[in-house]
Amino acid sequence: MSDSVAKPVDATFDQFGLAADILKAIAEQGYTTPTPIQAQAIPVVLAGRDVMGAAQTGTGKTASFSLPIIQRLLPQANTSASPARHPVRALILTPTRELADQVAANVHAYAKHTPLRSAVVFGGVDMNPQMAELRRGVEILIATPGRLLDHVQQKTANLGQVQILVLDEADRMLDMGFLPDLQRILNLLPKERQTLLFSATFSGEIKKLASTYLRNPQTIEVARSNSTNANVTQIVYDVAEGDKQAAVVQLLRDRGLKQVIVFCNSKIGASRLARNLERDGVVASAIHGDKTQIERMQALDAFKRGEIEALVATDVAARGLDIAELPAVINFDLPFSAEDYVHRIGRTGRAGATGDALSLCSPNERKQLADIEKLIKRPLEMQTLALDKPARHRHDERGNDRGGDRNSERGGERGGRREREEHRGASGRRPGGSERGHHRRHEAPVDDFFLKPYEPSAPAKQQEDAQPAQQPEKKGPKRQVAALLGGFGMPRKPSA
Repeated sequence: MSDSVAKPVDATFDQFGLAADILKAIAEQGYTTPTPIQAQAIPVVLAGRDVMGAAQTGTGKTASFSLPIIQRLLPQANTSASPARHPVRALILTPTRELADQVAANVHAYAKHTPLRSAVVFGGVDMNPQMAELRRGVEILIATPGRLLDHVQQKTANLGQVQILVLDEADRMLDMGFLPDLQRILNLLPKERQTLLFSATFSGEIKKLASTYLRNPQTIEVARSNSTNANVTQIVYDVAEGDKQAAVVQLLRDRGLKQVIVFCNSKIGASRLARNLERDGVVASAIHGDKTQIERMQALDAFKRGEIEALVATDVAARGLDIAELPAVINFDLPFSAEDYVHRIGRTGRAGATGDALSLCSPNERKQLADIEKLIKRPLEMQTLALDKPARHRHDERGNDRGGDRNSERGGERGGRREREEHRGASGRRPGGSERGHHRRHEAPVDDFFLKPYEPSAPAKQQEDAQPAQQPEKKGPKRQVAALLGGFGMPRKPSA
């Protein structure tokens, strides 16, 4: 059974009893008053209670658990050079590399005036630098589940002294299939510990996880569970599947958007859309699970610097992206899971800013739209978008534009096949084949000379007669092959 906490009014960071070094770091970050989730969670975490928090991204959730963790670990902080004096005391698990990197940056900023050490480990990069850092000793470890288990197996991470565990974006970890890894990690931790679980949605699986591993947690909700940010304006455009790419370009131009995340349901769809947007003059780049960590971080850094207009991403790759004052997100494909819609639009309208969530809905995505409206318990405004589509788009409508960015891996595969067929068709069509569409085949004049049967010329015939007939090759004696159970053809004994 969990308790709920009332929302404090007009709280300040000074009222939490945080150390002067932490308050100094908070001031350097430009924070003056805590957000609602911070005002509610910090006192509860400082008191040592388990927490089950429902908070959307962009609400200051990371500070709500990292600040009290630093405060609680300060009595054990030391400047000793011995790794044994710096065991892992706080473990923060995140579903993706990007989120782990973002949380680690925040923890480092909040603890920079204290002797506490922190480190981050995630997959997709070399383990050796991570192993060296872990061997030096860290009190706060931020990790993705898979890479953490790699370090446990290599004996470079010891979790026997963990006092505080944080499961950040737990719903996404379950969606990504991390439950077996989480169970293995939880079995390595001391039974006596404080556990903090944060999730944007409270599904049945999340509640089951909380009931198994949390002890009498205190529930903290800054907004109704499964709700969306009130600062985000949500608009759905009724767009045919083949017009979606042109719709993205037009939305970028009409609204003057210079920085936007475009969500696709598949990796192949994200890559193809980024290429097509580049052809339309939009500076775009794709990030998804098939990209290396270096490529993803380079694209993200360029996007943050404003060098990329459209960052085309899948749901997994976009987790943890913290872009200050991102003006809008575009759902090129409506997500199959309604919870993913809440996570997607949480990339904009962060930290009190306003933002737009623009979704393109084709006729075959009506069910996904209904699921989203059911989850957030409100209807979404549907509008039509008048497209000024270039001639090239009209020409490719039945091919690349229609199938290039389906909202599933299956559709993406079909789109790739159509793209290959178009490429083959552009380079040359088979003789005698009919060409469908609105282009008629050009009837060229036929020369009667090419209709005559082949007749060899006189010199060629004389040369052919002059060549002697080829004699068949003389074959040598066949090599003897041993016969099974019968020798080399020896006659059998006559039976009696």
